[in-house]
Amino acid sequence: MQVYKLSSNEIAFPPLVAVGAALVDAAADLNRYPDMYATALTEALGARHGVGAERVTVGNGSVAVLQHVLTAVCEPGDEVMMAWRSFEAYPIAVQVAGARAVMVPVDGEGRHDLAAMAAAITERTRAVLLCSPNNPTGPALTQSELRGFLAAVPASVMVVLDEAYIDFVTAPDPTDGPALLGEHKNLVVLRTFSKAYGLAGLRVGYALARRRLTTGFRAASTPFGVNNMAMAAALAALQAEAQIRDRVAEVITERDRVVAALRDQGWTIPDAQGNFVWLDLGRRATAFADHTRARGVLVRAFAGDGVRVSIGEPEGNDLFLSLAGEWAARSARTLERA
Repeated sequence: MQVYKLSSNEIAFPPLVAVGAALVDAAADLNRYPDMYATALTEALGARHGVGAERVTVGNGSVAVLQHVLTAVCEPGDEVMMAWRSFEAYPIAVQVAGARAVMVPVDGEGRHDLAAMAAAITERTRAVLLCSPNNPTGPALTQSELRGFLAAVPASVMVVLDEAYIDFVTAPDPTDGPALLGEHKNLVVLRTFSKAYGLAGLRVGYALARRRLTTGFRAASTPFGVNNMAMAAALAALQAEAQIRDRVAEVITERDRVVAALRDQGWTIPDAQGNFVWLDLGRRATAFADHTRARGVLVRAFAGDGVRVSIGEPEGNDLFLSLAGEWAARSARTLERA
């Protein structure tokens, strides 16, 4: 049976030809340690975002970079605030850093409740984590909302903006974290090569921040955190921006098709701005995941909350839509009999 993995928010496309060639070239030096400071990559990223290499911290995926960020700034007793539900790795990273996670529920549309988050900041709050678009619910913040939130947050509280899925946003006024770094010294922006750039298997993420913060993040980082193959692939991907944009456009088109089809089936879908959709199934989340897995579609269930479904190849998306339609029809019949 063909199995479609729609559970990990990966890009279904194979690596770009240029990335494959870069990996072949890099393989010749596998007996050598990588550049500890990832000089070429940090310079390329600094130029890409107009911030300078000295404000870039790279690591083994954005999750590892987030861990370095929190380790550098948190002490026991500190609190780190986040929307919930949001990225499942956040509470783990906070705990490892020795801090306590404070979760502020997302609103009824799966969006960050920024007013509630700002009101919940206390003297113990060391950092706030924002995820835009929010994984797993899908909605994105706007730049106007972000500006307003930053204005309401004390300068002593670090705001970490995770823009892992920013390339897929089509809503008006999308966030642009790098553009605000000069105005807000407490802002840290996380980006990754795992999503739009299709390098999930090589694990490359990075943070952009002011120089003083970056020095602390780098001090907390694992030596040789990005290997030679990953650095070569990331550099090649940065130089293939046009091809990356074309692939992203295909994902967006397919995402919008899936969302429209689900809504036609009767599902209520939050504003999907990433490469995934969210089904607010509550206690039925695990049962739905079992339903699709038995027919060859793997989705990500969050027990008691809902199901996140990644946008994959059209054939896998079509099968998922068929299974979602069966579920919706069966649920409607059950309600009619009740």
